[in-house]
Amino acid sequence: MDCWRVPGPVLTLLLLLCPPPSPACPAACRCSPGEVDCSERGLREVPWSLSTNTSTLWLRYNFITVLGPRSFPPLPALRLLSLAHNRLELIHSQALLGLGALQELDLSHNHLSVLTPETFLPLTSLATLNLGSNRLGELTPGVPGALPQLQALLLQDNPWVCSCSILPLWRWLSHNKEKVREKTLLLCRVPEQLNKYPVMAFGDESFRQCQETSLSPQHYITFFIIGPFSFIASIFFCTFLGSLVVFYHSLRRESHCWRRP
Repeated sequence: MDCWRVPGPVLTLLLLLCPPPSPACPAACRCSPGEVDCSERGLREVPWSLSTNTSTLWLRYNFITVLGPRSFPPLPALRLLSLAHNRLELIHSQALLGLGALQELDLSHNHLSVLTPETFLPLTSLATLNLGSNRLGELTPGVPGALPQLQALLLQDNPWVCSCSILPLWRWLSHNKEKVREKTLLLCRVPEQLNKYPVMAFGDESFRQCQETSLSPQHYITFFIIGPFSFIASIFFCTFLGSLVVFYHSLRRESHCWRRP
């Protein structure tokens, strides 16, 4: 029995009339080529059914509070991600895996108070990071330091704690002024006497009372080696002094006995 075959020209015509299906668009979002807009949709988590061709993703004005491990599907073409105006309080250290091509990240107008450098390590191409209008009282320099291509950092409208703990960040900002935008809006909130004082207005003399308390591994090794030896030496020294005292009292007792009639 002969197999039924479709002539070549007919097959070509069918393929032209029935193009391959387009990538799925999340039900709550609006999609156009390369762009997905999920703004103002009441979302509490990142939609997972995103096309790998997505280059721009808008997630503004939603109710996302936490970005857990691998919150995003692999998006190798994503260049811009906006999570502004959500309720973000926590970003897991593995939340941004798979976003290595990202160039602009907007996390402004959230509730972030703590950020770790590990969170940003996957973003090797990030050029712009917006952390404005959060609840950051301090920020480790390791966060911007984890971004080798960083060109613009926005930190305005955060309640900065201007104590000795801000010294490492102040040093980074002082050496990277060209990367810090809206510098005049970096204002102290604590202590009260420095409320609304510009962070960038501090000088070296402002931190004279702050002493580095961190110890290098070499210091710990030195203490580990010297500590036991000094302890043993102190025992021997105390034993030696005790022996001298006992010997001295013994001599006095013997001399006193010989003097008796």
